[in-house]
Amino acid sequence: MSPFLSVAIILTLLAYGIAMLLLLWRVLRGPTAQDRILAADLIYSIAMLTALVVGIRYASNVFFEAALLIALFGFVGSSAMAKFLLRGEVIE
Repeated sequence: MSPFLSVAIILTLLAYGIAMLLLLWRVLRGPTAQDRILAADLIYSIAMLTALVVGIRYASNVFFEAALLIALFGFVGSSAMAKFLLRGEVIE
């Protein structure tokens, strides 16, 4: 792996880590429930991107499969929370 790619991966993971910390702050201190759900959805997205970058770094297919699962569970979780906020119940 080239030194440029190694540095780019490290900087990318650092930026993702900072973004996740800021979003975690928004989840804990969000003024409204909608802000908290949006921040949680973005945390899922950044976790998926982190898994993809780590998969590129270690050239392993396991991380790509983990990213797919994170995306799937993030979508289902966000949809359920949005439906709960909209109607007050998840299962009809």
